[in-house]
Amino acid sequence: QVQLVESGGGLVQAGGSLRLSCVASGRTFGRYVMGWFRQAPGKEREFVAAMLWSGSTTRYADSVKDRFTISRDNAKNTMYLQMNSLKPEDTAVYYCAADRFALTITTMATNYDDWGQGTQVTVSS
Repeated sequence: QVQLVESGGGLVQAGGSLRLSCVASGRTFGRYVMGWFRQAPGKEREFVAAMLWSGSTTRYADSVKDRFTISRDNAKNTMYLQMNSLKPEDTAVYYCAADRFALTITTMATNYDDWGQGTQVTVSS
């Protein structure tokens, strides 16, 4: 099992930036896919971005492409989500997740095995 702890959420004005962090502990991550999802009130959890922990392959939702960047620091076992040009529609609870049996990056939340507790991001207009 992988333990995940997110941080970095907060309140920001439209057009601003935030960087979320996800610290992972537990088993090794050589074959994992690590992802970010978000869930707004009354909506389903949706895919935001993901990456292969051992490589540079990434994938983004169309709604955040060119605004968000996913990255990792292997030495710190930490994944990041740099969010720029934030919009009010980005307001949600953001979750970090790990797919421990991944063969490829998937956007389906049900494929991910471990989840963090979430961090709130609120973008004001």
